[in-house]
Amino acid sequence: MPRIKGTLPILNNIAVLRAQKNITQEELAEAIGITRATIIAIEKGSYNPSLELAFRLSRYFHTGIEKMFSIKGE
Repeated sequence: MPRIKGTLPILNNIAVLRAQKNITQEELAEAIGITRATIIAIEKGSYNPSLELAFRLSRYFHTGIEKMFSIKGE
């Protein structure tokens, strides 16, 4: 099995999903029980959510985690 070193460059499309639902960062944050600052950080790519938070987002948007998050270049 190959070793993975360093941090993975994780991309997300939370802003796109949010726009498709026509909701604000504040509305999304309130719906899943986090702060707007956390949503901003996730969308900017400066914070990668925990697995639990990724599942909360997945349930909210009715989509798989793999459709919300990807590794740059893959």
